[in-house]
Amino acid sequence: MTETGTVEALATRLRDGGEAMLGFRGPLVAGELWPLSPDYGTGPEALWGPREVLAHVNEMLPYWTRQLEGVLAADPGTPAPFGRTADDPARLGRIADDRQHPAGELLDEIDAGLVTALGFVTDRTESDLGRIGLHPVRGELTVGDSLERFVVGHLEDHVKQLRTILEERAPS
Repeated sequence: MTETGTVEALATRLRDGGEAMLGFRGPLVAGELWPLSPDYGTGPEALWGPREVLAHVNEMLPYWTRQLEGVLAADPGTPAPFGRTADDPARLGRIADDRQHPAGELLDEIDAGLVTALGFVTDRTESDLGRIGLHPVRGELTVGDSLERFVVGHLEDHVKQLRTILEERAPS
């Protein structure tokens, strides 16, 4: 077992986070067309609206799943390099492209990404969670801790963010 818990605990949280994210479909679709943020980068002045959040979740689920698959496929004796920084041009470019899509379409793609991510998590063994990769900023991280930080906890954070955005923009 890792600091993050068991495979089952991670899978349950991922499933719950995914259901919560997809549960916003009604207000997200009803609120179209959401304005695009003029600054969706990583600086303190960045402000994400619903489409930036959805675009990011859509790109981050498959990205981190592929990265952690690479860690597990590497020689277990040496931590495999994986990951990126928040200002990665490919990450920002994908958000720029995806935020142009309607919320319903992004939610459909997120649903598919959740299926893949959940399959990845549930196919893991407790031993897999202990495998170590080398992140460019955070250094050595286990697969379990990476799932917590970059997938499960990250999704939960964006669910809270989207809930707050929707509450702030709800008609009074």
